[in-house]
Amino acid sequence: MSSPNVKKKAYRNNSAFVLLAWVSFGFFVALMLVGLYTLKEPLMVKGYYLMGSVGLISSSFTVAKVVRDSQEDNEMYEQIIKDAAAVQNARSQQARQYEAR
Repeated sequence: MSSPNVKKKAYRNNSAFVLLAWVSFGFFVALMLVGLYTLKEPLMVKGYYLMGSVGLISSSFTVAKVVRDSQEDNEMYEQIIKDAAAVQNARSQQARQYEAR
């Protein structure tokens, strides 16, 4: 007897939250760029800050993707282990029924 195929309810973000996330991201990137533009420092210093900011933003997206993928892989791995255990349990029960005959 195998375990029933039960899917967990997926909680997704609604459109208002997605809009809020992207608007706030764009707003703060714009604030950072305005701050760099009005900074009273040589171009070399502004370039250094800009390079660091772009690196920080891109690495933030990368870390978020890696964390999400790791969580999904872990859930998939746990499901595979549960399914394998259910198959093994079913085979054991079939073997016991066959031996009982």
